[in-house]
Amino acid sequence: MPNTITPRLQYSATAVRPRWDDLPQDVRQLISRRLGGVVDAGPSTGSGFTSGFAAVLRSANGPAFIKAVNTMDNAVIADCYQREALINQALPTEVPAPRLRWIEEQADGWIVLGFDAVDGGRMPNAPWNPAELAATLDAWTVTAEALSTPSEALQQVGLKPIGDGSDFADWRGLASGASSTKALPTWVPTNRLETLAELETQWRQAVAGNAVLHHDLRQDNVLLDTNGSAWICDWNWPCLGASWFDLVLLLATAHADGHDATTLFASHPTAREVDDQRLDAALAALSGFFLVSGAQPPADWSPYIRQHQTWCGEVTLRWLADRRGWAF
Repeated sequence: MPNTITPRLQYSATAVRPRWDDLPQDVRQLISRRLGGVVDAGPSTGSGFTSGFAAVLRSANGPAFIKAVNTMDNAVIADCYQREALINQALPTEVPAPRLRWIEEQADGWIVLGFDAVDGGRMPNAPWNPAELAATLDAWTVTAEALSTPSEALQQVGLKPIGDGSDFADWRGLASGASSTKALPTWVPTNRLETLAELETQWRQAVAGNAVLHHDLRQDNVLLDTNGSAWICDWNWPCLGASWFDLVLLLATAHADGHDATTLFASHPTAREVDDQRLDAALAALSGFFLVSGAQPPADWSPYIRQHQTWCGEVTLRWLADRRGWAF
């Protein structure tokens, strides 16, 4: 198992969210009406990196997963919720994702989303165990097949190619001196900057494609139901690209837990024709992005985001280093 230096977060406790009683009375009344009566509120969800309300609520009609945020307080999260609602409703029925039941937008700025609750829904264990990792990979197999070509509904949402309007150029910036290595963790192999920068130049061509990507396939965006089946949540950032790209970060976390990520990648249906150079280019691009992002000043809107980014940068870089025989 790789000797990861960055502490791994407890991903069930990364978010700072309001509780049910913190919501305005009119918002609670709206949700109660939508759910058909008196609400039994469970604890707010601890996963994620936003400050919006998110919790499983129960009523006489059964459980529902509710998200709510005030646009006036956090326009960015509100935009994400609105985007998620559009994407969710456009997903093909084959995609194992909790479905949006309804959305309410109030005049005072509150946006409330009601989703199906996953029966017994819980995050996969960390470290990954083989059965839960296999269930998640199976769920992505089904999802990738359903999203291999965008449906008319998804085309109308207006999905853009991966990297549209931006670029993974962090290793290149470090190698050229345009950005400083001083803020990076001391264990980063700066003697490999030129090689990493060269690999990074290949990322866009490596991951190009017309499939719909989740683009944020993380362990804490997966729920397991009582049967052990995996559901893929939080469809906020879909884009177009090669469907195997969504495996890269997911399997990097598995590599950190001692799994043979390269074999798992090569055996996945989405990656059958992906050569080593393309995977390495994707790993270089992601590792640079996450490590440079994690080195930024703390974010008051999300106290754990920098540690999360640094950990993601380390696990992607360590998988790449293992594949290339680098020591650091």
